[in-house]
Amino acid sequence: MVQLYNLHPFGSQRVVPCRQEPARFCCGRDVLFVAGTAASCRVEVFALREQGRCDALGSFATLGPVLRMAHSQAGDYLVTIEEKSKATYLRAYMNWRCMSAGSSRVCVRMVGHKMEESYSETLKEQMSVVEMPLSDPPLCVSCCPVNGDLLVGCKNKLVMFCLKYLFINQNLTVLDFERSLILHFDNVIPTEVAFCARHIAVTTELDVLILKLELVQQNEGPSTRTLQLELDEFVVCQKPVELLGEESKLCEIPITLESTDLPTEDTKCFQVRYLLFRRFTPDQSPFGFCEETKLHSVQLLPVYQTGSSVTDHEETENKRELLSLFCFFSLPHVGYVYSVGKLVELISTYQYSEKSEQAVLTPQFLHVITSENLQCFTVRCSAAAARDEDPYIDTTIKACPPIALDVCALRMQLFIGPRAICHFKNHIILLTKADMEDITERRKPTRRMLSRKDDCIKSRANSESEPGWNLYIINTVSTIQLYREMVDYSRTYENVKTESCIHLLSEAHLLVRAAIMDPHFLNSDEKEELLRVFRESCAALGDCYSRFDTEDYHLALPYYRMSGLSMAEVLKRLVSEGDEIQTYERGFLFYLTHCLNEDVNEELSKESANQVLQIFYLADPAQLPHILCSPCMRNVCPLRAVKYLQKVEKIMPSVVLTLTKAFMALKTGDLAMYEHEMDSYKETVLACGFIGQPKLLRHYKEEIVVPTEFAVHLKEMQPGLLVAATVALHENSKMELEEADTFFKILCSNSEHAVPQLLVDFWEALLVVCSQEETLQELLLRLTSQYVWRISKQQFPETKPLRTTEDLINSCNHFGLIFPWVTSIMSVESPSDKSYHEDISKLQSLLCSQSINIASALPVLEPLTEAGNVGLTIHVICNTRLGKYEEAIDQLLKRCPDAVVLYAQHELKDNNRAVWWNKLLPELFKRTRLTGNDCPVLISSLKETLSVVAVELELSDFLSLLPEDGTAAFFLPHLLHCSQRKLLT
Repeated sequence: MVQLYNLHPFGSQRVVPCRQEPARFCCGRDVLFVAGTAASCRVEVFALREQGRCDALGSFATLGPVLRMAHSQAGDYLVTIEEKSKATYLRAYMNWRCMSAGSSRVCVRMVGHKMEESYSETLKEQMSVVEMPLSDPPLCVSCCPVNGDLLVGCKNKLVMFCLKYLFINQNLTVLDFERSLILHFDNVIPTEVAFCARHIAVTTELDVLILKLELVQQNEGPSTRTLQLELDEFVVCQKPVELLGEESKLCEIPITLESTDLPTEDTKCFQVRYLLFRRFTPDQSPFGFCEETKLHSVQLLPVYQTGSSVTDHEETENKRELLSLFCFFSLPHVGYVYSVGKLVELISTYQYSEKSEQAVLTPQFLHVITSENLQCFTVRCSAAAARDEDPYIDTTIKACPPIALDVCALRMQLFIGPRAICHFKNHIILLTKADMEDITERRKPTRRMLSRKDDCIKSRANSESEPGWNLYIINTVSTIQLYREMVDYSRTYENVKTESCIHLLSEAHLLVRAAIMDPHFLNSDEKEELLRVFRESCAALGDCYSRFDTEDYHLALPYYRMSGLSMAEVLKRLVSEGDEIQTYERGFLFYLTHCLNEDVNEELSKESANQVLQIFYLADPAQLPHILCSPCMRNVCPLRAVKYLQKVEKIMPSVVLTLTKAFMALKTGDLAMYEHEMDSYKETVLACGFIGQPKLLRHYKEEIVVPTEFAVHLKEMQPGLLVAATVALHENSKMELEEADTFFKILCSNSEHAVPQLLVDFWEALLVVCSQEETLQELLLRLTSQYVWRISKQQFPETKPLRTTEDLINSCNHFGLIFPWVTSIMSVESPSDKSYHEDISKLQSLLCSQSINIASALPVLEPLTEAGNVGLTIHVICNTRLGKYEEAIDQLLKRCPDAVVLYAQHELKDNNRAVWWNKLLPELFKRTRLTGNDCPVLISSLKETLSVVAVELELSDFLSLLPEDGTAAFFLPHLLHCSQRKLLT
């Protein structure tokens, strides 16, 4: 469907002062080439200036009448297909600009001809004509806009010439071509070809085939088997058909590649990938059977990466990064635009009101000529390219009008006898040829919208001899001017046709977006103005999706964000002052809700915040508790907020609403109301209530977590609830571990490295409920580190811990019962140890459990190596957990022998039982012998050990352990014990 508007994309026009009747023309970088009709055999060159001014640069002769012509921006050369003596020739005109300086020297050479040194000085002062012989007559030609390579269509084949830069000397580089590749077809006579970035579009009268040449590894090489389909794979397409992507291989057009390069290390090998095949039939027309149903105007349109630098020099020109590629072709009454870059798909279909003669596609418009009209249609290339550049553009952050948006005709401008058209920057070049009766009509006064300049009219003062043709340069108006007109036009639909208003504003937005994606944008004088207009268009679309009840109401959010408008500015645009019965559409509420729920660094004024409160109370009261917790609403009137919350509570009570009322009561200083609200639920329910709205406790400022006044109050009055709520947030993925660290450090006004007791309380509480192993080990290490730091630095916690060691042991498996031998060691504790008893016992409890990874905890425990009995317990626990029992026994015998037997009784069991007689007994023998009777503890331990060993070992094994110098009296009781055990068994 094509929507029709009556806008003015065309500005003033000028007539090109051609000396002869034009037959062919094309545009270069800043020039217009015009080839005359058969009798002239010349090409006139005109410089295109601002506002469509046109100055003659000169002319040069051709071999014969020009049948086809094209200009390449890369290399700045003109290629022609010319006819002479019923033969056709392919010629390229290089260095043609020298003729405008008055030089008439011309050098004609064959392609690949080696430049002689004698010509080197004169080459830069003369035009060079390169003739490219072909085995078959050339039918059509196309230049690649990216690299300047040339593609020639002949019967049953396409020939590719690569543009080469030949370095003659420091001051002279000469252009030449090298025939590098031939694509052979079966039964294909191309009528038109288009070539861009190794993409090829070729049309016959009713077929379109789009291909891509892909580089392959040299060792693979192009094989006929991979490039030519087997006959039994073909699907003979006798009806209209469209084959996209991989399916297009099923067409009946096999291709064989023939490389004509001389093989070198840099030789490129190609294979063909089919992208699109479409076949039409003569009767495929909405206007019924038409004998002249033929394809025309095939074109490949490149769109480059935004921000790609562009200059006029060939070397930097090739650095532009291709983003998207589009292909246009047309039947007499229907035109098609396909995306053929990353994805092959039909973008738009254009229905013409009458038979078209020719069309040209630009990033902003499609211009079509019919028998008496120049028509301008919108295009969707910028919408598709924007999505290629940013696949995530359709989010809550960014948006772009859809590709499937209906196209529209902006203008149908009357002309007499349009015949051919081409496009250059913001100019349209239009050739008109009128019959004699049309000329007679033209002499009568007309209401032509476009005016011919007086200086051009005077050159044809003799109306009797006025020819029946004109070559016009029509200025298209600036993007900004047309944008303004489209916005003004859209206002006529605001209260009548919502979708038409949005559609026209979307067209205006795409128009500006296409201008910004133009490679010349960075160097444009209108750059800042275009960016400003782009933001303005986003704001206008945001207004539409906010004001109107549309299915796509959610787009208000990304468009407003792209506009750069603040929330306060949006409110001013949409909310009437003092209007309490104003209705608010879904898009506006969606925008406000998202902005308020996200941490936007914008603090609304008291008036604006109260406006927002009023809006949600009327439109969506369920959102009030969440809206009031937003940092943007800091200045809202708390008394008014409580009043509204009380009304909502009667209908929709909730824990979050109660907490929000308590929050507002704190802001007003009404502690009685605060306590009343907080007493409405049990503490566990209140803790879970914070999950429903974490912003009651914290929000963000420049991505840094900031505690609220509510959190500050809870820290002083109900620290247990604050810790429980924070644990609930963490366990429900509403607060990360690192975020909680920052939260408590800021809340307790601690330095960046100091750990407040409330954070330790949080870690301990989280350890009780934590189930993730990675988080569990992190918490165990953090707690261990903090306990060690306090013990080693003799640092008291600044607040009383919420849980004792006994509480943690009873509620958490990760805190274990402290071993009896540890208690024994600690019974002989120093006075300083008593001051940190709670931290010491918590640390010992953690190490006595089976949860902590002792190996990873060793570096953290290092500061306690010399910390008296505490350090000893840590050493022995760690060695025991690591299976180093003998080292543990050595440490105990050296520093606390009283506990060695208790340790052995607790630890040396089962598989470790042999340590009793292999390690402990020999060590006691040795130490007792050295000390004699001066150490009763050792003697007592030895007796206990002998009692255990005597029970465990055979008599002979026990005797072998006894020292040779021992007295029998000492060992007799144990020997007797062994003998009795033997008799019993």
